[in-house]
Amino acid sequence: MGLIDEIRAYEPTCEQEEYDRRQMLRFMAEHDDYLLRSNLVGHVTTSIWTLDPTHTKTLMVYHNIYDSWSWIGGHADGCEDLRAVALRELQEETGVASGRLVSEAIFSLETLTVDGHEKGGSYVPSHLHFNVTFLAEASDNERLLANEDENRGVRWFSLEDALSASSEPWMVERVYRKLVAHR
Repeated sequence: MGLIDEIRAYEPTCEQEEYDRRQMLRFMAEHDDYLLRSNLVGHVTTSIWTLDPTHTKTLMVYHNIYDSWSWIGGHADGCEDLRAVALRELQEETGVASGRLVSEAIFSLETLTVDGHEKGGSYVPSHLHFNVTFLAEASDNERLLANEDENRGVRWFSLEDALSASSEPWMVERVYRKLVAHR
């Protein structure tokens, strides 16, 4: 099943996901380059909500651009296999190699706004991330390594502490709370 069909088949867990799913599908139908960040209006991204084996802690990074503790994820850059992209991002951003998907199914959907910012010495204009999230599990005993190009820290948080660690109110209320409740 292709990505568009997977998103079409996804059962939203809340009103936000229903709206965002429709918006994603409309965007993807109108833009052949939806997997490429060269589309400056928006593009598909993926995140990986990573839990420890007891599902009481989540792994977060201190994101340089957002200046906040946040989940792990990245750009598809033309790759429709978002599961592989999510697992790669987990290893690149945290050093964790033991991560595995709990399920092949999409865990959640979000349309995220990204403010204009500098990246690699170039200006990136404000745009949308049509984000597909997967649920993963990883050992909380593995050595953590920050990827200095993207984050200044990597840390396991209890699920409640993860909600208070992030300094992005919308992400906490509309995304992280949903992920904590949905686990």
